[in-house]
Amino acid sequence: MRTLLAAAAFAAVLPTVASAQDYSATDTTATTTADTTATETAPDGSPAFGIEPYFGIMGGWEQFDDNKIPAGIPASSNGVDYDGGLVQGVLGVNVPVGPFFVGAEGNVAKGFSGAIDWEYGVAGRAGVRLGDSGMIYAKAGYQWVNFDRLGDDSRDFHDITAGLGVEVGPKDIGLGGITGNSGVRFRLELNSFGKDFNSFQPMAGVIAHF
Repeated sequence: MRTLLAAAAFAAVLPTVASAQDYSATDTTATTTADTTATETAPDGSPAFGIEPYFGIMGGWEQFDDNKIPAGIPASSNGVDYDGGLVQGVLGVNVPVGPFFVGAEGNVAKGFSGAIDWEYGVAGRAGVRLGDSGMIYAKAGYQWVNFDRLGDDSRDFHDITAGLGVEVGPKDIGLGGITGNSGVRFRLELNSFGKDFNSFQPMAGVIAHF
């Protein structure tokens, strides 16, 4: 599991470094005809600073490590595990800072198959803005999980969470940048639950920002 996440992290870092180099080589000032004042912009020409709220719907699957389950979750037995499908809602805000961005996000997820009943949590994000409307990021936070298979009175199990993701949004659907332009992005994300990366959770969905 840790090897897979490390490989994903390495793959994510390569475009980040390339984007940062491209940005450093790009002139980020625009001269107005009135007063020749330099205005800093992002790689796509949109404002370099601002606030961008967003919400989204995602779906995916979470598979827990049967041999080392985190957060006090009882050991899996009789061939029954804790894996399950999820539908997730997210709500957050991005704060662009030149070619980079930081932000915070909350999530609530409902299991639709398998052992998971509910999940919810919060996380911080930071990353690099890519191209016309994309971004690549890392995230870390805290997550709570409740399981159907442990009964209606089961408690919520909680631990840290971490992940990597990418968002892209073509300009032809109305997205010109991550500030000042409403539109849609498509998100792919890989998360893990527990201090030792004890679960594997790929997710995909649509993010609408305004």
